[in-house]
Amino acid sequence: MQGAFARRLLTGLVSSAAILTLAVGGAMAQTALKWAHVYETSEPYHTWAVWAADEFNKRTDGRYTIEVFPASSLGKESDINEGLGLGTVDIIYTGQLFAGRSYGPLAIGGAPYMFRDFDHWNAFCNSDLFDELAQGYKDATGNHVVAMTYYGERHVTSNKEINSPADMKDLKIRVPDAPIYMMFPKAVGANPTPIAFAEVYLALQQGVVDAQENPLPTIEAKKFYEVQDYIVLTGHITDALLTIIGGPTWDSMDEADRNTLVEVLKEAAAKATDDIIKKEKELADWFRAQGKTVIEVDRTPFREAVIPAHNGPDATWDKAIYDRLQAIQ
Repeated sequence: MQGAFARRLLTGLVSSAAILTLAVGGAMAQTALKWAHVYETSEPYHTWAVWAADEFNKRTDGRYTIEVFPASSLGKESDINEGLGLGTVDIIYTGQLFAGRSYGPLAIGGAPYMFRDFDHWNAFCNSDLFDELAQGYKDATGNHVVAMTYYGERHVTSNKEINSPADMKDLKIRVPDAPIYMMFPKAVGANPTPIAFAEVYLALQQGVVDAQENPLPTIEAKKFYEVQDYIVLTGHITDALLTIIGGPTWDSMDEADRNTLVEVLKEAAAKATDDIIKKEKELADWFRAQGKTVIEVDRTPFREAVIPAHNGPDATWDKAIYDRLQAIQ
């Protein structure tokens, strides 16, 4: 009896060890990726990033997980861009002007009044020119631009009424810490002040700056309207976020998994774009209901002030690229 019991016990122990080994082996086979961005959890970019993470996990049969880190939790925008090459982050959302620090021509899509309207911007996103700019960025950095998400038209918010470029003279306005964001304020005589995204609300509240500029969905999500009296619909940048996969991460994946990841990220970008378009249509009235003054300015004089700068000393693209973009229908 004792011998039989010992054999059964030994068999049970061996089986348990085998199950444990399989569990550990399975855990080791799973690859965890980090996706970083600077936006709030309430924004469509984050919502659809979380969806993409879950979808990629399903489509790879659980071999990959993606953890999404919102609201600058892994650093400000310049930090997460740097992290791509270092391998400390795997995927990011970032503005074109931040990616443009590594490859200047890519920044053209984030320049003020560069596009005639949304249709012009959308045609650019699907153009050979954009593909060539993304390739130039890859050649310069090793990182891969795989999707473009509409971020919205950027508008000015302020604690003073603005109806014309003259009203912005000497206005201290927060801009993101990327040089091309200064093109619009400088053209209209304002004083651009770079401040990290996570610090903007406090800077407005404390009067460090008197104004800022962002799309309406961002103004709502970051609650900038709480510390600003006027929302001025300048529409000076038709902005977008790039979804970028870091080179080290890209190189570590097989082709099938890369293709699946790119497919999911493109789907997420399209879904977030649809949500932003919908929110933009609703928010002007929503801000009015909150007691804010929404000013629909004539954009023509603002545009005319900026256009000479498109091929000026601050441009990081050449005239040929500019002309090709303007020719897109």
